[in-house]
Amino acid sequence: MEYISTRGAAPALDFEGATLAGLASDGGLYLPREWPRLTHTQIRELRGLSYAALATRIMRPFVAGSLTEDELGALCEAVYGDFGHAAVTPLVQMDETHWLLELFHGPTLAFKDVALQMLGHLFETFLERRDERLTIVGATSGDTGSAAINAVAGRDRIEIFMLHPHERVSEVQRRQMTTVRAPNVHNIAIDGSFDDAQRHVKRMFADCEINQPLNLGAVNSINWARLMAQIVYYFHSALQLGAPDRAVAYSVPTGNFGDVFAGYVAAKMGLPIERLIVATNVNDILHRAISEGDYSTGETTATITPSMDIQVSSNFERLLFDCGGADGKRDGAAMAAQMADFDEARAMTLTAAQRDGAAALFSSARADQDDTARALQWAYRNADQVIDPHTGVGLHASLGAVAAGHVKPGTPIVTLATAHPAKFRDAVERAVGVRPALPSRVGDLFGREEHYTQLAGDYETSRDFVLKHAAASAS
Repeated sequence: MEYISTRGAAPALDFEGATLAGLASDGGLYLPREWPRLTHTQIRELRGLSYAALATRIMRPFVAGSLTEDELGALCEAVYGDFGHAAVTPLVQMDETHWLLELFHGPTLAFKDVALQMLGHLFETFLERRDERLTIVGATSGDTGSAAINAVAGRDRIEIFMLHPHERVSEVQRRQMTTVRAPNVHNIAIDGSFDDAQRHVKRMFADCEINQPLNLGAVNSINWARLMAQIVYYFHSALQLGAPDRAVAYSVPTGNFGDVFAGYVAAKMGLPIERLIVATNVNDILHRAISEGDYSTGETTATITPSMDIQVSSNFERLLFDCGGADGKRDGAAMAAQMADFDEARAMTLTAAQRDGAAALFSSARADQDDTARALQWAYRNADQVIDPHTGVGLHASLGAVAAGHVKPGTPIVTLATAHPAKFRDAVERAVGVRPALPSRVGDLFGREEHYTQLAGDYETSRDFVLKHAAASAS
């Protein structure tokens, strides 16, 4: 399998190269040159497989040439045999139409574990093969940081620097990062927003002063391997609900567009998905882009769903590239020009091809904090389910999907439950009067000492910190 950049100028890479590179050298994001396809017969043959076996079958074409099927299968068994639920990503029925897909049974209680546990194993495999080291720089709005740190803590060939916005993540999210005691883990709290942190990370990849000496790698969803692992749970859930003989709709709480783009890839592979609903909070750039064609930034508003407090959704570029060129063809040069204009103006209008391509599968909905609280209350009163606020944003969109004309009556609608409610226990308790407890498998999180460095919000300060401490670790 060959991977190309959305901006057309970077060299094509194999899966191993794209995984270790993360961001393409031209600033673009890697995608497969073409999408693998499964027939309905092939999809039916996937019924009844364990999660690890299904993951091996779904990811096999994407890793061709870099991993054998036996190597991939061994990685999947190692990763998914260590989750807190035997089904890995279990489905929970709420009523005759609505379902929850619980993605929070990994070690850090968030959907990011499903992909980042795999990515940690992939990094280790490829770095040992090459006898190389990797410096990971990442930005997190909450869950990516803890999941990435858990996946690579203590690995000899990896140094990780994780930037988070100071005082803009929940206490549980912060502690899951800052209480990890491993010599290769560096937590950085910057004065600013997640978008500021994300800009710093992207700029480091383009900065030869830091990228050349350190061999930078990415764990954010700009890394294709992360999205690849997330495709699996769309197949896993749809098969249980009757696929390929029955279409399924999904509502996805969305900030950086990676989770919902994995659903788009599943559909491109042949899974019958009727609709992907992009559910946003009041930081609604994606809702405006999909419903109006207006992809323009504003001020980031802090909410009870901090993982979605994002104005620039990096993975949206992948969708625009895949469906946005003239005559529906991919056009890296046009994408590069469009993104350059966006970087300068902080706004863009989607082309007709991009809007039509998105509208074929995507709808969107926006939830404010009252909408989110009402969704949490509906889940608790009607289905005895305590859910986190991010899942509440998705459920709000699900509950209105038929009335809005997004989904046909009778189609099962699956809301992705992206985090354990105990990660946001204050907001949950305010909404439903129940204070969820952390599962015992996370240990004494509040009794452990925190370690992190607070830095000013400018790029040079973050870059210099990474350079200094990565060089010290390597020496």
